[in-house]
Amino acid sequence: MKKQVFNPYLPSWEYIPDGEPHVFGDRVYVYGSHDLAGGSVFCLGDYVCWSAPVTDLSDWKYEGVIYGRMDDPANKDGRMVLYAPDVTQGPDGRYYLYYVYDKVGFVSVAVSDSPAGRYKFYGYVHYKDGTRLGDRKGDMPQFDPGVLTEGTNTYMYTAFCGHKMSDRIGAMATVLGEDMLTVQEEPVVIAPGDCYALDGKAAGEAAKVEAGKNGCPYRLDSAENWGGYRGHAFFEASSIRKIGDTYYFVYSSEVMHELCYATSKSATSGFKYGGVIVSNSDIGISSYKKADLPSAYGANNHGGMVQVAGQWYIFYHRHTNSSWYSRQGCAQKIEILGDGRIPQVEITSCGLNGGPLEGKGEYPAYIACNLFTEKPSVYVGEGQPRVTQDGRDNADGSPAEEKDSSYIAGISAGTTIGFKYFDFKGVNKVGVSTRCYIKGDFEVRSCLDGPVLGKISVDSSNFFEKHVGNVRIPDGVSALYLTFTGPGVGQLKSVSFD
Repeated sequence: MKKQVFNPYLPSWEYIPDGEPHVFGDRVYVYGSHDLAGGSVFCLGDYVCWSAPVTDLSDWKYEGVIYGRMDDPANKDGRMVLYAPDVTQGPDGRYYLYYVYDKVGFVSVAVSDSPAGRYKFYGYVHYKDGTRLGDRKGDMPQFDPGVLTEGTNTYMYTAFCGHKMSDRIGAMATVLGEDMLTVQEEPVVIAPGDCYALDGKAAGEAAKVEAGKNGCPYRLDSAENWGGYRGHAFFEASSIRKIGDTYYFVYSSEVMHELCYATSKSATSGFKYGGVIVSNSDIGISSYKKADLPSAYGANNHGGMVQVAGQWYIFYHRHTNSSWYSRQGCAQKIEILGDGRIPQVEITSCGLNGGPLEGKGEYPAYIACNLFTEKPSVYVGEGQPRVTQDGRDNADGSPAEEKDSSYIAGISAGTTIGFKYFDFKGVNKVGVSTRCYIKGDFEVRSCLDGPVLGKISVDSSNFFEKHVGNVRIPDGVSALYLTFTGPGVGQLKSVSFD
């Protein structure tokens, strides 16, 4: 790579959650929904696309708006927002964008001759009689489509199963025909929501009773395997990939902060729970903390896998602004073992970089992957330290004028800020740029339970000012943790090494 790349991998002013990465030709394209900085609800922006050459994942290019919120005849009045999309290349060589609005239960499709758009409205996914999928009596609402095309068939995975929503049985797989719109094989429920993550016959019987009450005509597949999903039942965020002869169904589970996977040799049957790939709170990771300790503020999660130059990655998102509605895309390397398993990976600051960041120079504070207080929380909320920015997005979703204005705010006594990982060599001083009414010390460690390597004293200031402390960091690859001690509430713009 020509330069280093961090998490989030896009500019600090960009908010693209629900990222679905795909390699088309010699570039990686990321499709997602579009939050705004300080947004009041999810997905207020138009669909935009970013891409990078497969040879350099640090060189992200803004492709612009690829589909507008009101480009669909169903939303001419602009009341609805565009939820998470996915894109697949059809048998005709064109590119098809699948999406759902927030207030309807059917799937819309747009098409383009180029993966970077611009896309034009094409139609609605429908049964052979023309009825839209999701509109027929007994249909479960469609949501978060993930798509995969093989030959003339396109496999589409959808659903939303909120907590204890017994009328939502689970994730659905539907087979579409060559026109990319017409249902050739009706939906099959392939993975259970939390009401049906039961053992053996109990899952199938309970689901059949509920389906009967609602007139749901869908076939329930492999319910005898549904007990394996307990604690990680399907919630939303369907994504699908095929690796060798195995289909990997990636989804967000009932706890929301994690992306899980299930595998099968068939696109529409036999999916068995595999495990957790990533948690945006790092729950389940015990390499640097206790497994049940959240080291970042998470919430819902959504993403997909992609292979670039022989390496597999998982794309996911994080939360900023003490809000569910300002999410940014992140990515991590993953390993697919010989038996098909994917071990859970920890969240880091270096993501797509191909290795640790250089332990020299200055880095923006917003690339911190760990952020918590003495009272950790799995979920994002008010009153927490947070990544935020000066300025706001414009109404059309374009960035604020100050494009590099992000920083960490709400820092008070006991706040810990973590960056992983750096390759340190000869570092004897560490600097921080802070502002606001804060006075005290940042204790510096290279691991959470390690000794204090030095302190950086800071004082209140109206503008960001740099403060430097004598800190000897051992040579080698390690994390950097800053824990604040002292009164006041302040902000951190950057860290630097000398």
